[in-house]
Formats: sequence, structure tokens, C-alpha cells
Amino acid sequence: MSDGGEPAAVAGTGPRSLTELFRAFSWMALQGFGGVLAVVQRELVEKRGWLSNEAFIEDWAVAQVMPGPNVCNLALMFGDRHFGWRGAAVALAGLLVFPLLLLLSVATLYGQLAGHAAAGGALRGMGAVAAGLIAGTSFKLLAQLRRHPLGMALAALFAALAFAGLALARLPLVAIVLGLGGIAWLLTWRRLRRRKES
Repeated sequence: MSDGGEPAAVAGTGPRSLTELFRAFSWMALQGFGGVLAVVQRELVEKRGWLSNEAFIEDWAVAQVMPGPNVCNLALMFGDRHFGWRGAAVALAGLLVFPLLLLLSVATLYGQLAGHAAAGGALRGMGAVAAGLIAGTSFKLLAQLRRHPLGMALAALFAALAFAGLALARLPLVAIVLGLGGIAWLLTWRRLRRRKES
């Protein structure tokens, strides 16, 4: 975080209008089959330049800690930062309106095709692709740990411990976020404070 409480290193100027904000989040949502993290990072950071990778990681961390769906939390924070409560509402609407209409249509169609083996196979295939997209985005974000205040080694250790706790030990997400996340937050805060004082 920057001294003013805003995310560090915001890359660009952001959306110019509520319409552009709605279109951007609608486009992200329509691409996000099986998870939107990879799409949101690519659109906000790489394509549109509205956030730097560092700012995206900070926002995503906050979105994960807050209750509710991560990407919805991110949309609310991003929209609010640029247009206040109207931006928050528009970004969230962009994220939800078209996927909701699509989901209702697909659910109706799937109800008629659920007995076919091809339908089940197609859904399992999409799940594998979604897992690959999330893994690819994770590796991209992992590269940003080089600039983390804790340093690459300690930040990577926290990332590995979080993965082990969630995937291997099957600890509750809340325990990992509050326990491990709390320790990482405290160490980062102390290191940033020391840098300011020196």
C-alpha cells in the first residue's frame, strides 16, 4: 500500500466512464468459465493497464479476506475507487448480469441434456482448462514476489505454506487467512515501518 492508503503503483488512469467500466467487467465475466482470476488479471493489468501487477495482488488479497465471492469483492472495490458507489454497483452489475442470463439459458438446456455422456465429458474438459488458467495466473503473480517487502524467499515460503495448508493439510481457508495471513501481514508491516524510519 502507498502512504495514502491507495494500492501501490496503479498503472493507468482507469476507466473513463461508467459505460466503459460496465463493458470491461461484462467482458471479463463472459470469458471467465471455471474461474475469473486469470481473466481479470489479464484484462485489468496486461490489456487495459488499469492496475499494475503489484496493485492487483494487493486488491486481490483484500478481496479474498472479505466475505463473499472474491471477484465480486474486487469489482466493488475497483468500481468504488474510480466512481464511488455508482462505480461499485456498475462494476458488480457488469460482472453478474450477462453470466446470469447465460447461466439461466444453459441450465434450461442442460436440464434436457443431462443424461447424455457427451454433456458430462464436456463439463469435465472445461474444468481441466479452468485449472490450467488458474495455475498459469498463479505463476505470473508469483513472479511479483521478487518486489515484496519480505523478499522473495520469505514471501515464497508463505505462499508454499498457504498452498500446503489448503491443498495438502486441508485446513479451513479462514484459518490460513487469519493465521498465516496475519503473520505475513505483521511481518510486512514491521518491515515497511522500519524502511520508513531509516
